[in-house]
Amino acid sequence: MDKSPDAFRTISEVAEDLDLPQHVLRFWETRFPQIKPMKRGGGRRYYRPEDVDLLNGIRHLLYDHGYTIKGVQKLLKTNGNKFVVAVGHGDLASVEALATAQEPPVAEPRVGSPDDDQIVGRPKAPISRRFFNFVSGEDDAPDVSIGKSSVGKEDRALLQETLYDLLECKRLLDQVR
Repeated sequence: MDKSPDAFRTISEVAEDLDLPQHVLRFWETRFPQIKPMKRGGGRRYYRPEDVDLLNGIRHLLYDHGYTIKGVQKLLKTNGNKFVVAVGHGDLASVEALATAQEPPVAEPRVGSPDDDQIVGRPKAPISRRFFNFVSGEDDAPDVSIGKSSVGKEDRALLQETLYDLLECKRLLDQVR
């Protein structure tokens, strides 16, 4: 017996639908305050259809487009839940409409000192930007700095973020050993 589309889903049903482990969904709840499943006695989670749609969009951005958690958080903050849900559904028309509905155009993320040199709100690598070409305009040529370094600020920030990700992976692996 299948549930109606409006029925609440358990964490196991959502995890199976999204092809994710349940602990990932619990972790995402700590990182994305927009995900608010209803909790019953004993802490049992029930996800609304809107929660499932949002989770699908987050999954799509993280796994298919290579965004970081900070990048998806920034997208949610600047564009809202409907934008991420539309990305998850692959609805390009809605994505474009929601992106152009923003008052000011999306500014380039700032790069601060080398210590906090991270760019958020962009993919780690240009895996597939077909949903987001309209946000950044034409394909930007990479920055080339003259002087000490031949690596642009954006590339440096992406390399720094990758290094942080690798160090976090190493830390987690060391805990397991």
